[in-house]
Amino acid sequence: MYSKTPQDLAALTYYGLYALQHRGQESAGMVIGDCGVLSSCKDTGLVSEAFSKEKLAALGKGNIAVGHVRYATTGHDSRRNIQPLLINHRKGRMALAHNGNLTNSYELRTALEEKGSIFHTTTDSEVIAYVIVQERLKKGSIEEAVASAMDILEGAYSLVLASPSKLIAARDPHGFRPLCMGQRPDGTIVFASETCALDAVGAQFLRDIAPGEVVTVSESGLRSDSSHCSTACRSLCVFEYIYFARPDSVVDGQSVCLARQRAGMFLAQEHKLDADIVIGVPDSGLDAAIGYSAASGIPYAIGFTKNKYIGRTFISPTQDERESGVNIKLNPIKPVVAGKRVVMVDDSIVRGTTCRRTIQMLKDAGAKEVHMLVSAPPFIAPCYYGTDIDSAEGLIANHHTTCEIAAIIGADSLGYLSLEHAMQLAGRNASLCTSCFSGKYPTAVPSHTEKDRFEQKITKG
Repeated sequence: MYSKTPQDLAALTYYGLYALQHRGQESAGMVIGDCGVLSSCKDTGLVSEAFSKEKLAALGKGNIAVGHVRYATTGHDSRRNIQPLLINHRKGRMALAHNGNLTNSYELRTALEEKGSIFHTTTDSEVIAYVIVQERLKKGSIEEAVASAMDILEGAYSLVLASPSKLIAARDPHGFRPLCMGQRPDGTIVFASETCALDAVGAQFLRDIAPGEVVTVSESGLRSDSSHCSTACRSLCVFEYIYFARPDSVVDGQSVCLARQRAGMFLAQEHKLDADIVIGVPDSGLDAAIGYSAASGIPYAIGFTKNKYIGRTFISPTQDERESGVNIKLNPIKPVVAGKRVVMVDDSIVRGTTCRRTIQMLKDAGAKEVHMLVSAPPFIAPCYYGTDIDSAEGLIANHHTTCEIAAIIGADSLGYLSLEHAMQLAGRNASLCTSCFSGKYPTAVPSHTEKDRFEQKITKG
């Protein structure tokens, strides 16, 4: 956020991060800038756990704020990796928050280390910060440094960056991850990953940040650098519509809710089933279930109650946490499913463990049949752009046929959304990245893909 006059931006940032809690649940942090002084507050856990009233009050008023919730795709969950990163360099201070994943981070970090750079985290976000700082030493302004860094950085990065006097937002030329801009009635400019965060802080949506664009806000106003726009194929992650984004958000002009309903309607075209009810697995399977019901004519019902105080199991850092999270997250509503032939719609099958437990819950509750439909194609390839799938080895679709997977998870039948229809979730003319479903990547494949690759460097050292 950027405000021309100091105000309680810590509270507004808290509300914005709370709205984006679904994007990361491992840690949360914010940096507040007041008259050139940058103050930081961050901790592990959810937003409500990381920030107390006392901590927010201690940050005081300011005119610049940067906030972040973390979902680790590079570097394990640890205190040293909490963002925003606060960097001191010869020309000042800088706070940086990053969503995405670099594909050339290993090479860049190795080159920086060989020149004497000392890294304090095991994330690719610190690599971005170092590259920007190096460019800042050669350029006349921080925004020029960010634009110059974009010639060096490869992969997915939506950034919000604060200097003592400026707030900068930048999106990689492919536009892998979303980034939008809004404005509060008092003129405060707000950047966020999703429009739901703008709503939470009372900001009106202005527009999306274009892929390759650098937007700078300062005392002199708002400026845009589009020199890197249209230099790469547009490749917004399709999983934003299937899973990541909140249903009330609009991403690159497309309603997430309607995109998921469209997925359900496509499923009804592809998989005609004889059943009594359609239910969705909360939360991202609900809209797809509604779409399937509307297109198939099979009545929609609420088949699960969800514990609202449990995080999203897909983005839990370990498999044990993902599996145990299912048991306390969902509970079937027995009178709804008992004796029924149930169509259960969920957003994805990655490893097969969570859906197996979910289906067993329905059968234990008396469901006569459970037919599972997935509002995404089978995962067959790693994601290098910010989804925590760094290896094809653990993906169940690489080792079993659809019929075999149905037997493994205990479903009476199983059907996936086709890749052709997945590419149409944001409209026929949208250009989406579907690499995890096709194995075809819009960038070069990284030489080192392990999530803990930088921890390994420390161990080897």
